Amino acid sequence: MALVSNSKLLRWRPTLHPNPLSTFSTAEALSEPDHAPHPSPSPQIQTQTQTQTQAQSPAHKNLELTICKMMSNRAWTTRLQNSIRSLVPHFDPSLVYNVLHAASASPDHALQFYRWLPRAGLFAHTPDTTLKIVQILARHAKLNHARCILLDPHAPRSEDAFVALIDGYGRAGIVQEAVNIFRKMPDLGVQRTVKSYDALFKVILRRGRYMMAKRLYNAMLREGVDPTRHTFNILLWGMFLSLRLDTAVRFHEDMKSRGIVPDVVTYNTLINGFLRFKKVEEAENLFAEMKGKEIAPNVISFTTMLKGYVAAGRIDGAMEVFQEMKSCGIKPNAVTFSTLLPGLCDAEKTAEAREVLAEMVERFIAPKDNAVFMKLLSCHCKAGDLDAAADVLKGMIRLSIPTEAGHYGVLIESFCKASVYDKAEKLLDKLIEKEIVLRPQNAFEMEPSAYNLMIEYLCDHGRTGKAETFFRQLMKKGVQDSAAFNSLIRGHSKEGNPDSAFEIIKIMGRRGVPRDADSYKLLIESYLRKGEPADAKTALDSMLESGHQPESSLYRSIMESLFDDGRVQTASRVMKSMVEKGVEKGVKENMDLVSKILEALLMRGHVEEALGRIDLLTVNGCEPDFDHLLSVLCEKEKTIAALKLLDFVLERDCIIEFSIYDKVLDALLAAGKTLNAYSILCKILEKRGSTDWSSRDELIKSLNQEGNTKQADVLSRMIKGTDGGPVKKREGKRKATLAT
Repeated sequence: MALVSNSKLLRWRPTLHPNPLSTFSTAEALSEPDHAPHPSPSPQIQTQTQTQTQAQSPAHKNLELTICKMMSNRAWTTRLQNSIRSLVPHFDPSLVYNVLHAASASPDHALQFYRWLPRAGLFAHTPDTTLKIVQILARHAKLNHARCILLDPHAPRSEDAFVALIDGYGRAGIVQEAVNIFRKMPDLGVQRTVKSYDALFKVILRRGRYMMAKRLYNAMLREGVDPTRHTFNILLWGMFLSLRLDTAVRFHEDMKSRGIVPDVVTYNTLINGFLRFKKVEEAENLFAEMKGKEIAPNVISFTTMLKGYVAAGRIDGAMEVFQEMKSCGIKPNAVTFSTLLPGLCDAEKTAEAREVLAEMVERFIAPKDNAVFMKLLSCHCKAGDLDAAADVLKGMIRLSIPTEAGHYGVLIESFCKASVYDKAEKLLDKLIEKEIVLRPQNAFEMEPSAYNLMIEYLCDHGRTGKAETFFRQLMKKGVQDSAAFNSLIRGHSKEGNPDSAFEIIKIMGRRGVPRDADSYKLLIESYLRKGEPADAKTALDSMLESGHQPESSLYRSIMESLFDDGRVQTASRVMKSMVEKGVEKGVKENMDLVSKILEALLMRGHVEEALGRIDLLTVNGCEPDFDHLLSVLCEKEKTIAALKLLDFVLERDCIIEFSIYDKVLDALLAAGKTLNAYSILCKILEKRGSTDWSSRDELIKSLNQEGNTKQADVLSRMIKGTDGGPVKKREGKRKATLAT
């Protein structure tokens, strides 16, 4: 037979995955071709063991278990060794083999026991006991220890032991060491058979070394080692894994030319390989050929064909294979269902998907990939079949598959959109009670479109507390959804729990979540309804800090509530905020309330604060009614406040009634504040040039009587200066002008 040529192979290396076998198979059974069974003890050992077992007492039958228990409970010391020696003065091959087998889970104990026996002169190892310790060490990745044992010149070796070590290096991904051990076998007096070649083929092909595999195959032929069906199954699997279709076909032809009859594993490998290249027709021909040769397809064969049809979008063909599979008496496995159900969902065949799911649940077969349930839920919800979607969740529970927040979320969203809120709320109750949201292993989290609908519904129907309990679970998972936060604020505000709403706002502020202006408005209104205007003002400040501009009506509501509660200065600060934020129109619309606040400030003696507010209003074009304010102050005998306000008016050339001057002067004079009256009258004379105040002579007289003769003289001269010529009386409002 001609050797397989390397000359036509493209220089391409496939992208290798952490587990190369996962890129090839549809199930764990498809991952590799049929494996040779692990080497077992020789017939001599088995016969000897059986004979001794029959002759041994029940206590002696458990010697190996007793020794293993002693090793596991005590440190490996001379005392322990003496205890074992006293228990068993002489070891036979079957007992050593059984002790090693019983200690398989503890490779360190097994290795200590193995090395101790020959050193203590109790036993000379056989190829079977060496094979057993190498298998144990290779299985636990203690490859250096296993290698040292095999390379020991006094160790009894067998090909099976080298095969076990090669396989161990392969599982660890250490290809070169596996090759080195393989090459050392002839030098160590161990003949290589097809068994060794098969083990190395599997190692190198698992890592995509298809060129090395071809060279090894040619070397095997040159050495006169004939490949077996198992050899070709491995080679076909590896070439398809490396995406070498042409090479796989040549190996298949070589197999047939050697008269090696393919088995079901061969056909499964070929079918799966062709389907990887989207060659559905070739796979169908192989499937038919297999049945024509009376090689019964197994579950892997049907599942592989089914997967190919699903990948090609031929879902009807997949269903035909599925039905044929069942008609042949072959039961679908987890991989079959995991492959078929997503295909039915993609093809929107919801009725068929529901039937297949029911069959899977009835047989208590859990799929390998739980993502199929999310696909089923989404598919049924999209089709509007909410009962079928609910059955998916029930099926998961029956199969003991952990339900996740994402699964509930799909159903809750669909129920809410269909206005079936009672069912959605029942699902939410389970979600909250079992704290499913907080499970760290969740692969599917609840989407905002789901929990926002539910939270909004609860907040609109007086169950904001439940909504907040649920959302706090979401917050622990890092959710910071602005819409959900604002829904909670609105819900608490409507239900008369503004403190709870404000706490939500504080949380949003700490987390940097945007806050909604409407939510603030509802919160403030809730505080006002509850009769807590100071808290409403605090909420207003928070609203302004968030960059929102309240409406003028909201300002007015807060100012009125504060004013009615006697918090004049706080109301004044709200007014200041309104003016500073540029709500000119709102200020002008609320000048009646502004005037009340200013009046209350002046009446209470907060004159400087009132003048500051008046100055701010004036600068922003919102001049208050000075005539009214001055008149009220005079009537209430708040002469100092009236004096300061009139001084403010004169300094800024504001327009007031002339009669107001007289009112203020009369009030000052009546209160005995002659110097104050003198001071303000001088300013009036400077600003307007003359005055016909009837009590000015009385003021001069009072100044003289009080000893303020200088002031009286100055005032007299000023009055005469202004009265030197005819002065036209002015009625109504006029602006005082500077005297020239």
